[in-house]
Parts: sequence; structure tokens; C-alpha cells
Amino acid sequence: MPTACKNRKKVLNDGVRVRGFYRIKIGEDKNGKTKIVGDSGWVENTVVNDGFDQYICRTLGGIAGSKTVAYVNLGTGTAPNVTHTALDGEIGTRKTTSNSVVASKTMQATCAFGSTDHPGGTPALRNIGLFNTDSAGTLLCGNTYGTSSWNSNQAVSLTYQIRFS
Repeated sequence: MPTACKNRKKVLNDGVRVRGFYRIKIGEDKNGKTKIVGDSGWVENTVVNDGFDQYICRTLGGIAGSKTVAYVNLGTGTAPNVTHTALDGEIGTRKTTSNSVVASKTMQATCAFGSTDHPGGTPALRNIGLFNTDSAGTLLCGNTYGTSSWNSNQAVSLTYQIRFS
């Protein structure tokens, strides 16, 4: 073995890591100002198998079947595991996300569900997911958070980040 290889102490670590985080805030209008009544804080998510395949690998290679994030929805169900393709307990209609790049290694999706988007009743919001279409489509990632009741006079705002490191 060449001497240079034997004496090599530095290990190269150029792997790419993909992690997703989201933050959900519930607010109500009080005298013309929004009062935050619930905040999940930043919560790490699960990227599902089809998310890695169709949103990352296929999109990077320009391969047929690739998908991009365009919608988000909330739900009342359990956390998706790596084999899920949909979000358990989805409520109402998926909302279009506004996507941007933050600090060169983070894709950020934001949107708000207004009181007019409220599905009726008092749903106990519990999970979130990112999708490519407004119906059916494929889940990229998602997770659960502490249950929050969504009242019809409240709006829900969210920020979702997919971070590469």
C-alpha cells in the first residue's frame, strides 16, 4: 500500500443530509391585530420513501416521475412513517405554498389557512404534510405535533423548511 494511503488520517465526509422542519402558529384577530394562541415551535419531520425517490432523486436527475412541492395540508391523524404516501386525517383543501430558498441550502414553503378555509366544527389539528398536487398526489414529508383545536375564528400560518447539510 502506498505510504500516502497508510498515513492518511483525515476521513472525508461529504455526505448530504436532508432534514425537514415545520412551525405552525394559530392566531385570532383581536381588535385588528393577530394574537398568537398556539405555536408548535420548530418540529423535525419524517421524509418518506417516495419523498426521497420522487422529490429529491428523480428531480435532481430530471427523471420521469419527478415531483416538486406545491401544496401543504393539515390533518387530525397520526404521524406518517417512511412508507406513507398520504397524510392520515387530512382536512379541508390543500393550500398552495409560496416556496423560496433560504441561505442556499434550505427550501422554505409558507402558507396560511384563513378562517374561510376552516372545514367546520372544531378539528383537533395534529399533523402536517407537503404534497405535489392539490388532491391525491404524493406525500414528501410530514409529522405530528401537540394537538391544537382550530376554531372557526382562527387562522393557521405555517413555515416548512427542507434543509440540506
